[in-house]
Amino acid sequence: MTGAPPPAAPARLSTLDRFLPVWIAAAMAAGLGLGSLVPGLDDALDRLRVGTVSLPIALGLLLMMYPVLARVRYEEMGHLGAERRLMGVSLLMNWLVGPLLMFALAWAFLADQPEYRTGLIIVGLARCIAMVLIWSDLACADREATALLVAINSVFQIVAYSVLGWFYLTGLPGWLGLDTQGFEVSMWEVARTVLIFLGIPLAAGYLTRRVGVRRRGAAWYEGEFLPRIGPLALYALLFTIVMLFALQGDAIASRPLDVVRIAVPLPSRSPPGW
Repeated sequence: MTGAPPPAAPARLSTLDRFLPVWIAAAMAAGLGLGSLVPGLDDALDRLRVGTVSLPIALGLLLMMYPVLARVRYEEMGHLGAERRLMGVSLLMNWLVGPLLMFALAWAFLADQPEYRTGLIIVGLARCIAMVLIWSDLACADREATALLVAINSVFQIVAYSVLGWFYLTGLPGWLGLDTQGFEVSMWEVARTVLIFLGIPLAAGYLTRRVGVRRRGAAWYEGEFLPRIGPLALYALLFTIVMLFALQGDAIASRPLDVVRIAVPLPSRSPPGW
């Protein structure tokens, strides 16, 4: 065969994509700076909430997921074949291996800090949605399979989260002779969170694709519309990081060693198979 070889992966990425780790580090620093230098900013941002939902964080997450979900070819999801076999592996990794690993790491690194330990276990039980979509899109993964797995794991999270929370904070520690912590969260609270952070961008992405393709055609939608909204996902990611670190700027700056101890086991939060 002749012809030029395909370009290396970095050459196909935009400047924003190629230097994403740099932009993320800058967004973290900007958030910390804002939270530490602007008096009362964290309290002001914290007041922008409806119930337990922070409006700045919700805005960032919704805008982060929308462009990715608008790329999904929903009409092809019913024809997924081999991908369906991933469902069992995904559920196994996310709801057995992942939480058990986080439980072990939480006790290994934070045995003397019950509040941090409990928080880490609770975070470990909540599967990622937004970041999984972002990383899958950057990796040029199968968007249809990713969207399907995200939806299935989200439904499973609604059903199993409260039960697993009790098991890893009360049941299992009690059987092992460790300190136990109470845990109460209703299925409706979990369902509401999933509906907001997955249901809204999923519905928006689906309707955008359906209406856009029907009115302007697939060529316009794929070739013109999607490239225009694509960068929005990463800009929203950076905005969300700034908001997260601005909200916790004082806490992070005043207890940096605690932050490091908590951060070490966090990579196990999203195991393969999600």
